[in-house]
Amino acid sequence: MRQRQVVTDRRRAREFEAFVAGAAGRLLHAAALLTGEPADATPRAQRLLTDALARTYADWDRLRGEDPYDRTRQELALRFARGAWHRRRGRRAGGVLAGLGPQERLVLVLRLYEGVAEEQTAALIGLPVERVRAICARAVTMMRESPTGRPAAGGTRAASGGGAGAERPAHE
Repeated sequence: MRQRQVVTDRRRAREFEAFVAGAAGRLLHAAALLTGEPADATPRAQRLLTDALARTYADWDRLRGEDPYDRTRQELALRFARGAWHRRRGRRAGGVLAGLGPQERLVLVLRLYEGVAEEQTAALIGLPVERVRAICARAVTMMRESPTGRPAAGGTRAASGGGAGAERPAHE
């Protein structure tokens, strides 16, 4: 019986290692987009991903046909949301999504980078579908309005075209 458990544990470890080898790069990139860290220095993103992968590994035998990538992405999003919305309100992100709030970054990464449907995104982060749609549209508009592709670091973005007083809040 002990030998069977050892064989099962080895198989589980090989399966998980293969999964991580194939998915870790994309998941780390998603985590870096969420945390706003530059690609060459991602300690928070790596910690976030490690925690999400640890949870996936702990649940590996209970996945039963569920996609481990989806499970890890979900865990990554939940851990980011918990940490970003409760502990780091004053901290600004850098990188390509600089100027967007944590909620906007989360929605953009899930919807546009990961391709998660609006309904799934809404269910994952506990918002109505209409709210997810509005957050995504506002974040995309903010990204498009910036001539450099980066919203203003102060959290507001003047509309292109020089319209006076046309500032848009980064957060609601």
